[in-house]
Amino acid sequence: MLLAVGIALAANVLVYALVVYPMADRVANIERTSQEAQNELRTARGEFDRANGTLTGKDKAAQELSTFYSTVLPKGLVGARRLTTLKLLQLARTNDLDAGGLSVQPIVTADSTLRQLRLQMDLAGSYANMRSFIHQLEVSPDFVVIDNISLREGADDGGSLVVNLSLSTYYRDTP
Repeated sequence: MLLAVGIALAANVLVYALVVYPMADRVANIERTSQEAQNELRTARGEFDRANGTLTGKDKAAQELSTFYSTVLPKGLVGARRLTTLKLLQLARTNDLDAGGLSVQPIVTADSTLRQLRLQMDLAGSYANMRSFIHQLEVSPDFVVIDNISLREGADDGGSLVVNLSLSTYYRDTP
């Protein structure tokens, strides 16, 4: 009986050493490989989502830029002049400001599709009217950028101010 138990024990050790242990090792390797593949899949999906988001963002930015060019920016130099000079003089008049002078200078940059129209405007009037003018200019839907404001006291004793505004607008040449 002892001999039979010894043979059965030896057979179990032999089966474990030759069959079960190598299979358990293979299963562990397969599980490790599967886990690594899952990690690589997650990483690849994350990179794909980022790349897809970048592409979608780029398309959206291109679409918004096209909308900006077609609806916000004035059309050509004539449109830019009309937008700025006429509207600025009307805005000054509605705010009881005296427009002392307005100079317009188109700026052409060789490496850009946009053109800049630079304006210098002198205004005289009260502080409250200046504030109202600047506020209305800033909230206006027209694309006018205030580059610089210089302020000095007027020559009369009435408390008037003289403001020199440097403004810009941008436009694209119409084909």
